[in-house]
Amino acid sequence: MLSSKPRKRCSSRRTSNLVDTPTSISDKRIVLGVCGGISAYKSAALTSKLAQAGAHVTVLMTEAATRFVTPMTFQSLSGNPVYTSMWEHIESDDPQHIATARDADLVIVAPCTMDCMARLATGRADDVVTLVLSAVDRTKTPVLLAPAMNAVMWAQPATQRNLETLRGDGFAFIGPDEGWQACRAVGAGRMSEPESIFAEAGRLLAE
Repeated sequence: MLSSKPRKRCSSRRTSNLVDTPTSISDKRIVLGVCGGISAYKSAALTSKLAQAGAHVTVLMTEAATRFVTPMTFQSLSGNPVYTSMWEHIESDDPQHIATARDADLVIVAPCTMDCMARLATGRADDVVTLVLSAVDRTKTPVLLAPAMNAVMWAQPATQRNLETLRGDGFAFIGPDEGWQACRAVGAGRMSEPESIFAEAGRLLAE
């Protein structure tokens, strides 16, 4: 964790390109889990959009995610501490994962890698992202997963089994999309664009 206290916002004025922002996002507490994939750079744009819309964004990063985008990037965009370990202390009487999960109005995992899907489908909780998710009551707090991986990885029988398991367990999904991938191929597995995830977040919060 880089800082123990949220920073003051530079200004409360919204920018003109947010006139169509869903009102359901304003003042909501959104947890964004970022896993290790090249699509993590899109999560920075998503963080910015959510923060500009008035959401309180708490970013969780796996160790692998920090290899693609720095925690400082997300702290600067969200204005809040970023958590990269399940052992970090928060200002609460409860354990980190309990307090973070309990206070969330919505949890998003973007990118949600093949490995993260497998961990969630089998109930593992051995990094900060999966640990917090293990404490979320999905009957009250929606969890939105945005898969991102190579087309062959997405098509693997194990991935498709995990997809069906997670859907049955109450997880919501957006994407993946088809398009150009970092492996220089075109196919399914591309993470949905920040604008699409932002819109889906607004829809889930409005339900």
